Amino acid sequence: MPLITTRGSASARGFGFGGGGKPYNIQYLVVAGGGSGGTFSYGGGGGGAGGFRNVATKSFEVVGGRNYTVTVGNGGAGNTTSDCKGNKGVDSVFDTISSAGGGGGVNLGNPAQSTNPNHPTGSGSGGSGGGSATYFQGPFRGRGGAGNIPPVSPPQGTGGGDGSTGGGPTNQRAGGGGGGAGGTGVDGASGNGGDGGAGTAFTITGSSVTYSSGGYGVIQGQGAGSAGTANRGDASPAGGAGSPTPSANGGSGIVVIRRLTSDSNSTSGNSVGTCGSDTIHTFTGDGTYTA
Repeated sequence: MPLITTRGSASARGFGFGGGGKPYNIQYLVVAGGGSGGTFSYGGGGGGAGGFRNVATKSFEVVGGRNYTVTVGNGGAGNTTSDCKGNKGVDSVFDTISSAGGGGGVNLGNPAQSTNPNHPTGSGSGGSGGGSATYFQGPFRGRGGAGNIPPVSPPQGTGGGDGSTGGGPTNQRAGGGGGGAGGTGVDGASGNGGDGGAGTAFTITGSSVTYSSGGYGVIQGQGAGSAGTANRGDASPAGGAGSPTPSANGGSGIVVIRRLTSDSNSTSGNSVGTCGSDTIHTFTGDGTYTA
């Protein structure tokens, strides 16, 4: 049954069940901001998706009348010049549940100075990892950022894809895709930027919505992609490589709380709606959930 929006504002405050502090259980979704893609000259890496954390049943206990802090993370800012790494998204938090911002697309620096042909990058980690840029010199290969950093169980995301090995015509160099909540980023290959990792669909709002998708990598000379979807935790793809074409911003996160309507009369959230016997509180910005 689709969500029916009834009321709510960022400043709305609820009152605990009977004012007596009765505990009850809720379902939640906490998605962080997605990372932005890099703009490396030889093929940039896509941003990593914001961390995705949820419970599929009403199993997280809150206490009626108590205030719970909600933080909704912004997406990582895009870059306006060439040869820059992407920026990490901002964490989202509900009470003790924290989702990490997605890692930005990885920039390599100068692999020619490295004795390791795999050229470890040590950057781009986050809820999901950013994809790595490529480089014009084979056999160097940049590695995508790690996902599920810091580690939680079940994992909040996956790793980013590697950049292709260097060498060959311009259009053969390709960056890796950023990781998503539902799948790792794809490695860049000759002539093809890696796809971003798949997101994860969830029906907490009453309809199926896909969150936390990774951004794709690009080949040298490819134009910039669009921004990550707001309030989905999606990453942005790499910017146009080989010229100062900017990468776009990663998508902002979201926090959603679902409870039995009979458990509370709270009106906390940017929007509040009903779905069957449940009430859904949606936060698209910072606020407080008064249970």
